Amino acid sequence: MTERIEVRKTWKLYVGGAFVRSESGRTFEVNDATGAFVANAAKASRKDARDAVLAARKGHLAWSAATAYNRGQVLYRVAEMMEGRRAQFVADVRVAEGVDAPSAEQQVDAAIDRMVWYAGWADKLAQVLGTNNPVAGSYFNFTIPAPTGVVAAVAPQHSSLLGLVSVVAPIAVGGNASVVIASAPRPGPAITLTEVLATSDVPAGVVNLLTGDPVEVMPWLAAHADVNALDLTGVDDADLAVALERDAAGTVKRVRRAASTDWEAAPGLGRIRSFLEMKTVWHPMGV
Repeated sequence: MTERIEVRKTWKLYVGGAFVRSESGRTFEVNDATGAFVANAAKASRKDARDAVLAARKGHLAWSAATAYNRGQVLYRVAEMMEGRRAQFVADVRVAEGVDAPSAEQQVDAAIDRMVWYAGWADKLAQVLGTNNPVAGSYFNFTIPAPTGVVAAVAPQHSSLLGLVSVVAPIAVGGNASVVIASAPRPGPAITLTEVLATSDVPAGVVNLLTGDPVEVMPWLAAHADVNALDLTGVDDADLAVALERDAAGTVKRVRRAASTDWEAAPGLGRIRSFLEMKTVWHPMGV
């Protein structure tokens, strides 16, 4: 019998609900924890980043207009589909991180549970984070949370699935759209997650995922006038983080700074709050 030749994969970018090659045509090799070849991945350029921002802005318009209850349903649907592809996620995490099966299963289960956790907050944020302000005069005064807009984020480099979900979900649950740069050395689980997003009810452009070097792409996103906020969670280089904050200041962006994170810990509402604007509305009372 003739020995079968393995079909080598080339992973694409996920922009505007479609899988696309980098406009530059560049790729880079992805290896497993032992150094063995896994796949080629598209290497995003600054043009790809600009295309992703355009897609995110369109996605944000539809996503932010949806009801909070509907956003929760959609994110819960993502968790359902992740559960259905659990075996593939476990295999991806084992290859990407070089861990044993029980460790990979634990991370995948935690990632699915985290998506469910964030989905459950979608229709509760206004009640918990908003308020009815006491004022002197014949007015109602309400403070309500509203989405910031388009968020550019760098996923954790060493938590290929749980860290990624913990970055993407809190941005989306509040009504924002995102452009996310996946872990450069471990993008496999992120690619599988984009396949889940593409076949679920998430509107095109709400989550856009790029693979490649954050050092090349993030400075352009930090300075982009149509990006409203940055999440620097996955930026391990302190000098780069400072430079990105400086670039973001030119267009007055919100910035969530890079910090060491225990992804196994309870997430809290901090990440959601980072990408919400608190808006105050005055309304006259009836006489």
